[in-house]
Amino acid sequence: MKRYGHLFEEICSIENLRKAHQHAKKGKGWYREVREIDKCPDYYLYYLQYLLKNHLYKTSDYEMFVKRDGKKERKIYKLPYFPDRVAQWAILQVIEPYIINHLIADTYSAIPKRGIHKGLDRLTKAMRTDVEGCQYCLKIDARHYYQSINHDVLKQKYRKMFKDEDLLLVLDEIIDSIDTADETDLCEIYLLEEDIDPATGIPIGNYLSQYSGNYYFSDFDHWMKEVKHVKHYFRYMDDIVIFAATKEELHKLLKEIDEYFRQNMKLKIKDNWQVFPTYLRGVDYLGYRVFMEYTLLRKDTCKQMKKKLTVIRQKCEAGKMMNYSEWCCIHSYNGWILPCDGFRLRQKYIVPLLPYADDYYKTNIKKKGGKAA
Repeated sequence: MKRYGHLFEEICSIENLRKAHQHAKKGKGWYREVREIDKCPDYYLYYLQYLLKNHLYKTSDYEMFVKRDGKKERKIYKLPYFPDRVAQWAILQVIEPYIINHLIADTYSAIPKRGIHKGLDRLTKAMRTDVEGCQYCLKIDARHYYQSINHDVLKQKYRKMFKDEDLLLVLDEIIDSIDTADETDLCEIYLLEEDIDPATGIPIGNYLSQYSGNYYFSDFDHWMKEVKHVKHYFRYMDDIVIFAATKEELHKLLKEIDEYFRQNMKLKIKDNWQVFPTYLRGVDYLGYRVFMEYTLLRKDTCKQMKKKLTVIRQKCEAGKMMNYSEWCCIHSYNGWILPCDGFRLRQKYIVPLLPYADDYYKTNIKKKGGKAA
């Protein structure tokens, strides 16, 4: 792999820092700290430049909160807007193209123009154009992925791509920033799993963590495609789907993947892995269940949608105006339904809310120049 240098100077340039501030504050213009910085942005950005250039930048303390995702509870880490979010944006603006160029086409999540719908389209196309080669499906993911990412392995991976020592120093500092958390808190964060090393893990919620999480798997992706010559392989962060003509092929591959995970990535395959007939059961992936002739919205997502949209509809029909979060919820679920066979779902739950959503947009967003009330 070619190694790249002389990037830190570009990261620290005031033009890049100004651009990072503009990107980081999107949708957050109402934050008190963003409004404060906007009064005199160059004062803060030149100060951040000074911190970075003199190796004085240190990741701030994390604010942690629990986010429920279906039946799962995740610890999310939040950093202050300044200096941390601006600093991470400044770094990503420069290193993102190099990371993305090393990722294979069929890896998704946190990649521009390669989200859930793109992954769903590619998986569906494989199932419906190569029926013989997709008779069986292997589904795996990594056990406690974000919490188990090995710092030393991740640092070495970045050193394979970058030779800029100043850049590597700041990446190391951000990667190791979770180590500064109290050990008791770490045990709570990692769900009291005794076999998880408190020195491992990257924080969910960091801008850089999304790209690091994807890049951590990149060598494995290339091994699957270029060494194992797997034709149908799809990865969304650590959620992996592989198709093959026989289940024997997949069971053999599973053993090799398990060895690769342990030896090269210091990860373990989650115990809920499955090998099953693709077209008999359908493939539950990326929030959808894909069959040969049709695609359905995942059952849990469908239940959540019905519950949330029913509450919003009852509120609107009672004569109350929806809020911005509810307006976003309607359009989010509309986006979820569009790629699948959900015409009746949309007619029942989305369409009745569209007039109320349009009223909210005209009254609270369009009149105020695109800013939500």
